[in-house]
Amino acid sequence: MTRKIIAIVGSYRKEGIVERAVEAILEAAAERGAETETVRLIDRSIEFCTNCRTCTREEGPQRGICVHRDGMSDILDRVEAADGIVLASPVNFFGVTAVTQRFIERLLCYAYWPWGKPMPALRVKDRGLEAVLVTSSAMPAALGRVFTRSLSSLKRAAQTLGAKTAGTLFVGSAALRERRELPQAILDRARKLGHELARQRTEPEPLN
Repeated sequence: MTRKIIAIVGSYRKEGIVERAVEAILEAAAERGAETETVRLIDRSIEFCTNCRTCTREEGPQRGICVHRDGMSDILDRVEAADGIVLASPVNFFGVTAVTQRFIERLLCYAYWPWGKPMPALRVKDRGLEAVLVTSSAMPAALGRVFTRSLSSLKRAAQTLGAKTAGTLFVGSAALRERRELPQAILDRARKLGHELARQRTEPEPLN
């Protein structure tokens, strides 16, 4: 069966470092027979989460229904139909971009949290999804991994979606020139991650 891989990209710059890294991952996955798709958040209509918690009140494994009627539902339908996901955002002010944060906050629909309950609980802990996380920073990668929050935010988003992180890609020193070519080591890592996402696996046992 053909594996489906979807990339959720929160970069503001088309053909920027993050997008090119994601393209390398998806190209490698396609080489191994995967069907790939890219969703650019900047091109989608995604409203702010107002924390009304309407989406969290109904119990069950299905995601809650949001009061907003925008492009988020279509994106999540595509994620749920996939076998693997690439979550990507450059670092902005030590964290993910605003459009990525908006997407992450709307993932509250995957939690069950009725009034009176002190803490939310994930509706499904393991959907059989595998995630690759991609980010870039003006800092060298070794420093960026320590002093920025982008990877940790993307990892929490993956967990909320019921995905396990299969690998990460951090492109450092991204601001040295206006258009920096991706180093061969980064391209090699991207290809390895793409091949990993495309690898066939047995059906996981549900945890819930």
